[in-house]
Amino acid sequence: MAYIINSDCTACGTCIDECPVGSISEGDIYKIDAETCTDCGACADVCPVEAIHPA
Repeated sequence: MAYIINSDCTACGTCIDECPVGSISEGDIYKIDAETCTDCGACADVCPVEAIHPA
């Protein structure tokens, strides 16, 4: 099950460097590619606004 980023995202960029497979793309609200996400949770662990959750 992939993680998702909700509308609380502030596009701070903290999560991008944490993703070991490069599944996160930038935008006004960042997005996680469900096809490549390995469900490791590294992004959720570092999100300062807790905008990343399991789908």
